[in-house]
Amino acid sequence: MRAILIGFMGSGKTTVGRLLAAGLATQHADLDDLIVQRAGRPITTIFAERGEGYFRQMEHQTLLQALKTPGVLSTGGGTPTIAMNAISLKQSTVPVIWLTAGDQTTINRVKNDSSRPLVNELDPDALIALKRRRQSLYAAVADLTIATDQLTPRQIAHQIQEWLNQQATALQA
Repeated sequence: MRAILIGFMGSGKTTVGRLLAAGLATQHADLDDLIVQRAGRPITTIFAERGEGYFRQMEHQTLLQALKTPGVLSTGGGTPTIAMNAISLKQSTVPVIWLTAGDQTTINRVKNDSSRPLVNELDPDALIALKRRRQSLYAAVADLTIATDQLTPRQIAHQIQEWLNQQATALQA
C-alpha cells in the first residue's frame, strides 16, 4: 500500500484515490467496494439486514486484508472512527491522508446520493454534527491533512503525490 485516504463522506476519497493511483502507476482499491464484493450485496442492504455492528466487523476484516496489498486505498467515511480500525491504520507504515471539506461543500456533494446509508437516515444538520464529532478521530490517525474545497481532484492527487515523494526522499537521506 502506498497511501490510505480517509475523511467524511463527500470529501473525494474515491475520486482522488483513483487519480493518485494512476499517477503512481499502481492499483486503487475502495474499501466499500471490497466489502460489497466480499458480502455479495450493497452496503445499504448490509446495514438494513445485519446492522452497523456487522458491517463494521466486516469492514475491519476487509481493511486488514487490504493493508497487505499494493496500491492506494480509499476508506469509508466511518472506517477510522472504529477503534480497531484506527489502531490498524495508526500501526500501519502506510501514510494516512485525511481529506477534509467544509460543511456546505459536504452537504452539496452528498445530498442526492441515496447509496449512502447515513445520508438516507440523517437530515443535513445531523449529518454535519456527525462530521464534526468524527474530526478528532480522523486527525488522530492522519499523517497529512488536505482541505479539498478549493481544489480539483487532480490538484489534490498531485499534492499528495508530491508529499509522498518528499517523504520518500527524506527517508533516503
